[in-house]
Amino acid sequence: MTAVGSYLPANVVSNEALSRRVDTDDAWIRRRTGIGQRHIVADGETTADLATAAATAALANGGLEATDIDLIIVATTTPDNTFPSTATKVQHMIGAKGAIAFDVQAVCAGFVYALDIAEAMLQGGRGRRALVIGAESFSKLLDWQDRTTCVLFGDGAGAAVLELVDDAPDWGIRSSVLHADGAYRDILYVDGGPSATGDVGHVRMEGKEVFRHAVEKLAAVMDEALDAAGLCAADIDWLVPHQANVRIIDAMQKKMDLPNDRVVRTVEQHANTSAASIPLALASAVSDGRIGNGDMVAMEAIGGGLVWGAALVKFGRPDA
Repeated sequence: MTAVGSYLPANVVSNEALSRRVDTDDAWIRRRTGIGQRHIVADGETTADLATAAATAALANGGLEATDIDLIIVATTTPDNTFPSTATKVQHMIGAKGAIAFDVQAVCAGFVYALDIAEAMLQGGRGRRALVIGAESFSKLLDWQDRTTCVLFGDGAGAAVLELVDDAPDWGIRSSVLHADGAYRDILYVDGGPSATGDVGHVRMEGKEVFRHAVEKLAAVMDEALDAAGLCAADIDWLVPHQANVRIIDAMQKKMDLPNDRVVRTVEQHANTSAASIPLALASAVSDGRIGNGDMVAMEAIGGGLVWGAALVKFGRPDA
């Protein structure tokens, strides 16, 4: 992973502003989630627009042209259209003619899933560089009368460039572990879809159950990823977790015995941006200089399905 980029819509909605729309208040939201605000797409602004802006930033940060990219994977639950894929729109919009392009739908775990797929494809000879993008217009799925869900989510996009680098086995993705269990699909889902209802639907969630599974499953999958890489928690320079709830992040920090200054938190500013949350947090920490070349970064996420996973990445490149 050699470069990252991000994009957030200009429209910022604070907890105070949201309290004028639904029965809630800033103290209630912060106490339960740690969220202070979220970004919401403008009228006419689409997921492809967000993804394209993040991809363009990642390419610029990596000193690359769109024609250098062989593969584009967009992790999203909120595509512009049922088809074609958002990734094909991004491919066209950035000018990456000839790049393989498709979407991955694994909700909040989408970016981790997409990283795993991209690495496997590059290692399998499908090119040398990939753009992995998490992009969401999650506000489009919200029931704005349901205060248990509408306060939790926001919109945005983050992108990462993966490159094959010869003779550098200790760099890049050191391990990746993915899981799914459809038995728990009814605790976090959207109550619509083309073949079920013919409409988009809204997010529905059993918050306590999701929290319980998140803490348990994320801790276990991180242990698996560390074991697979032959590492321990003390080897991790930065934890970049899915930004869903500050209490889940705190639980992972405690489990890994990491100090505050080695955990990236953007949930207060961004809320839960689903598949975009990890790359947005990663791009924030790279941009401000916290994460640098050669740092070992741990990422983990869980989403509706349930689907969850973790990845360990040595960021940057050995010749930098």
